[in-house]
Amino acid sequence: MTSLNDLPLRADLRGQIPYGAPQLHVPVALNVNENTHPIPEPVALDIVRALAQAVLTVNRYPDREFTELRDRLAAYLGHELTRENIWAANGSNEVLQQVLQAFGGPGRSVLGFAPTYSMYSILASGTGTEWIEGDRDADFHLSPETAADWVTRTNPDLVFLCSPNNPTGTSLSLDTITAVYEASRGIVVVDEAYAEFEPDGTPSAVALLPGRERLLVSRTMSKAFAFAGARVGYLAADPAVTDALRLVRLPYHLSAFTQAAANAALAHSEEMLAMVDEIRGQRDRLVVELARLGYSPYESGSNFVLFGGVPDPHAIFEALLAEGILIRDVGIAGHLRVTAGTRTETTAFLEALERLGRPASSAGE
Repeated sequence: MTSLNDLPLRADLRGQIPYGAPQLHVPVALNVNENTHPIPEPVALDIVRALAQAVLTVNRYPDREFTELRDRLAAYLGHELTRENIWAANGSNEVLQQVLQAFGGPGRSVLGFAPTYSMYSILASGTGTEWIEGDRDADFHLSPETAADWVTRTNPDLVFLCSPNNPTGTSLSLDTITAVYEASRGIVVVDEAYAEFEPDGTPSAVALLPGRERLLVSRTMSKAFAFAGARVGYLAADPAVTDALRLVRLPYHLSAFTQAAANAALAHSEEMLAMVDEIRGQRDRLVVELARLGYSPYESGSNFVLFGGVPDPHAIFEALLAEGILIRDVGIAGHLRVTAGTRTETTAFLEALERLGRPASSAGE
């Protein structure tokens, strides 16, 4: 049987491992930060009607400029944005890939701050862009001074900032984002995939866009909109950025069905986001209960919680899996990550974890 080593694979891809969390059929899956709440049935029926209408013209290519979708996304984000500020693709990963295709590449570099979303380095490798891994401050925070110092010392062509950060759940201040932008001469991307789960009133980096033509703010419909299977990501930026991304996008890259489903969902944004408060509640419950059980959870602005104080993450992972509960070992020593599920799912996780006993470091306290 032919193996990868038998093929003329690019040298920089040899030995690499594809991205992907375990895909196991279990009763409680809390490992990939999905929105575990289904789309409300009236909204789902409206989306189905939109898809049925799209079928009638699927013999033709879709709107290459996805005009209606850009209009709706601009209205959703507010801040006086127009369609000219908006770009969209098949998930935020494709958006970020296109950004690297346009502004990265051989001889260029992108700076990120570990631990962070592991796809960043994979996307960098796939586009021939050098990945630079910066350090964070204590408890995975990132101060303006630390971030700007890394930019000054490494002089990257791009900087990827994740807020709230995956897998830690920590958020960035606008001061940190501004400091990075001012220290950088290149593209600064703020990935706000989990922004809707932040406390009400938390400012978005979108507010910083005016006058900053090198600042890009990436979002997704996968999380708060419960649209992970539809694959819709987008960004807001200066119109010149969207012009640049047209140079690298594939023809008609957003299908007629993707556009129809996303437009229908955005027409019901209030109903789609109604579950966010409940998810926040389960996230905050996880923080409280994990601490009670003797672990060290981190405050989170996302729909998941990273918790430390785990003597043997692999053993806990496997013990939970044996009970039909799947969480995520993110490769940080002594830590695991769990998505905030429904009340029933969250309860099942917490009860199973409690049955396993308190971590050795806190036993007897």
